[in-house]
Order: sequence, then C-alpha cells, then structure tokens
Amino acid sequence: MSVYFVKNKGWRYDFTLNGQRYTATWFKTKREAVRAESAKRADLIKPQVEEILTDMPFLELVNRRLDHVQAYNSERHYADYRYMARRWMERWGELPCSHIRQEAIEEFLMDRASVSAFTANKELRYLRATFNLGRKRKWIPSNPTDGINFLPVENRIRYIPSPEEIDQVIGAADRDTQDYLWTIRDTMARMSEVNRLTWNDIDLSQKHVILYTRKKKGGHLTPRKIPLTGRLHAILVRRFSNRDPAKPWIFWHVYSRAKNPDNRIGPYKDRKKLMRKLCALAGVSYFRFHALRHAGASMLENSNVPIGTIQRILGHENRLTTELYLHSIGQAERTAIAILEDSKGKSHTSLTQANNNGEGA
Repeated sequence: MSVYFVKNKGWRYDFTLNGQRYTATWFKTKREAVRAESAKRADLIKPQVEEILTDMPFLELVNRRLDHVQAYNSERHYADYRYMARRWMERWGELPCSHIRQEAIEEFLMDRASVSAFTANKELRYLRATFNLGRKRKWIPSNPTDGINFLPVENRIRYIPSPEEIDQVIGAADRDTQDYLWTIRDTMARMSEVNRLTWNDIDLSQKHVILYTRKKKGGHLTPRKIPLTGRLHAILVRRFSNRDPAKPWIFWHVYSRAKNPDNRIGPYKDRKKLMRKLCALAGVSYFRFHALRHAGASMLENSNVPIGTIQRILGHENRLTTELYLHSIGQAERTAIAILEDSKGKSHTSLTQANNNGEGA
C-alpha cells in the first residue's frame, strides 16, 4: 500500500514512480495522506501531460488550419490551400507534427522545385503558416520550416495586354461573358470580388459599385466604392432590367453534378479555362483575369493619375503593392532618358569639335 499508518506517529504515503521513490510522513488522518499523495502524483505527471499536449497529428493540424483559412481568407486562397494539403497528406498524413523534420520538408521542396522555384516557394509559405498557427496556439512546440530559405526565382516583366488586345478578347466572348469582362476591366476588380457581387452592391442612381475583399489584415471583408463608367452603367442597367429576382447575384452559374440530378445555382467561383479559350479565339497571347487589373493600373499611371488614387481603386493596403502593378513607362522615365540622350549628343559634338581643332593630340 502507498498510504499506511505508523503507530504513535501518524499516516504517511510512500510510492515509486519511474524508478524514483517519493514519500511524506505523519499526517493526522488517512484522508490527508491520500490527498497529499494524489497532489504529488499530479505534480509529477503534469509535465508529461503538457509534453504530450504540445504535439498533435499533422492531419489534425492541417484540418484546423483549413478551418482557419476558410473563416479568414478568400475562397481562392482556401482552394489553393486544400489543393496543396492533399499533397502533404500523402507524405506526412499519418505522422505527429514532431516527427516531421526539416530535412524531410527540404526534400519535398526540392521535388516541387522541379516544377518551378515559384511553386516550391508557395508550398513553403503555406507550410510555414500551418506550423506557425500550431505554435501560436501552443498545439506544437516548434516549426520545422524555421531556417528554410526561399529558393531564388527569376523575375521577369509580366506580360500586360494592350487595350487593343483586351478589346479583341472581349469581342470573342458571348454577351454574358463580355458583361463579366467589362465589369472587371472598368472597375479593375479582382475576379473573386466580381463573383461575389449582388444587386445590393450596385447603386445605379448614384452610379457606383461596392467591391468587397478579404485581402486585409485579419481577413475582414472590407468594402470600397468604385464609380461606374458610362459603359458599365449601361451594362448593369440592362442586366438589372432582365434579372431574375430569385437570384441575387450579378453573375451566376448552374452547377451540374453527375452524382446528384439536382442542379445547384450560385455565383461563379472560378473560371480558369475561360481566358485561355478566349485568347486563342482572339489570336492574342494568353493572359488571365488579373492582367486586366495590371493593364488598368498602368493606363491610369500613364495618364498621370496619382498613385494614391490607383491604390484606393485597386483596394491595396500597401503602396508598394500598387507599384508592382505599374508596368508602363511613365513620363518621368521618358524625360530622364531624353535628358541622357541630349547630354550624350552634346558630349559627342564637343568631342568632335575638339578633335577637329587638334586638341586631342
């Protein structure tokens, strides 16, 4: 027995745990000795329990991160995350997080680098965010991606379609898709923002649209007002007149499911294949929806619109992000090169005159 009585002295507890003996003596009652023993055992076991609690199955961590992304980020971000998570599960789905070593992650990233350095870096960002969430919530003790550097990438100038090429692509589409593309072009909205639009977001009398984005700190759904161009206002007036009151979205789609005969109606989520098809029909180089934002920003800058105004239209928090969208050669750059050319011309003329006068001898 671990608790017993000694005549003329009192009660004591005496037990062994992990090869080490623990004892305390002379309690007045057996109840006091039992309580003291229980408290001692709890103190000894507690660090072991805490050690167990600071780890979890990798599958559980990924699922919790997916729930977090779904609550705080865009549908596109969630879809990307889920796509990558399936690949992680093939490697580490059965392992506790503490068993996933840095070397294993580096080996995985080298495999992904065979696709491209950009692909590998994206996997690393998402993995790092997953483990960081676990560490922040104290579910796991460490992040095995710490110390892994991003791979160097070869940055190139992004292809930005000209206004003529954009018009050609829009002209190759059916009328509903033309309305969709004009909405993106004339608001410089993200595709997800246009997909989310409902008639409650449109004020035809005041001629503005409210766009919502989750690309803000904390994942809050943040609105911004964008004035309507005359062209887009006419498009929306027509669509409003022909709308189905049962459908709140500006643009919607019937989703057919092979396993379920009932078709579901809802807003667009993704239209990845559309632009490749339209660019081929129009005979222009392939570009995606996001290029319309870049093209619009560059056209505005080329017309001397202040960068702060462009930033607000695009819905960027950071001015540096907006600068990445400005691909046109501005007037300031053209003036600078003209000055350089002029100075070179003067230097060449002076050198020629000096040689003719024999000063170079």
